[in-house]
Amino acid sequence: MTSTGAARGRAGRAGVDQGGGFEAVFLDPVGQAVQQRWADAAITVAFEDLPPVSAFPVVPGRRWGPGLWWSATTGRHVASGSNAMRVQLMVLDRDRDVTGLAGRPVRLLWRDPHGRVRSWVPQLFARHTDGTALLADCPGHPDAGGERARNAAEAVAQACADIGWTYRRLLPLDDVLAANLKWLAGYRHPRNTGRPGLAAAVVEAFMRPRPLTEGAGAAGDPIAVLPVVFHALWHGQLTADLTTPLHERTLVGPRSWNGQGTKGGAR
Repeated sequence: MTSTGAARGRAGRAGVDQGGGFEAVFLDPVGQAVQQRWADAAITVAFEDLPPVSAFPVVPGRRWGPGLWWSATTGRHVASGSNAMRVQLMVLDRDRDVTGLAGRPVRLLWRDPHGRVRSWVPQLFARHTDGTALLADCPGHPDAGGERARNAAEAVAQACADIGWTYRRLLPLDDVLAANLKWLAGYRHPRNTGRPGLAAAVVEAFMRPRPLTEGAGAAGDPIAVLPVVFHALWHGQLTADLTTPLHERTLVGPRSWNGQGTKGGAR
């Protein structure tokens, strides 16, 4: 169950706590559950390639349920369990530091101070370019999950810290930012790069910040160009201020523009 992709450049290897007492449970290629010491599994297992170790729960009456997210980063589907998780997948799928994504690929086991076995399945796994990883949960509101979730968060954060990884509870985005990302996500697929040469023309049209429709018109027929602009905004080849609603006069600029009138790190 090894992978050169999973073993590449684990940061923080020095000083890893080899006696943390955590165990990992995951599924092997034929769907059989495997239990392994967490510190060992983190080195050898490509969690980004694994299916969910257990199904996402279906909650009667809830508008959003389990589904699949097509990742522009990996070209594969990622299992998701809620609208809150899909929003966080959108954010991570745009992150240039993320190379792999998976939904619920590992269950962590440990003993509490009373010797009782506890377990938790983080909702989300993201691999970073340096080989480290993020385990995360995506609560719909800050207090979701109650005391059990808070206790699990402390334990999983410690398990991740032991091996140089990170655990976070990713809280919901602002509604406007989430809506803008959802719109741009609809154009994340490579088919929206347009005809040969159009993507380069679009980037060239926005080398200086200008309104969305003005730049699109400069690159060609807006009907053909706008999907390419949205694709470029999704992938960070262009940038705009996504904290305000996207509209035809939204200023769009090059990657080096921060979306607010000055040069800086885009996206």
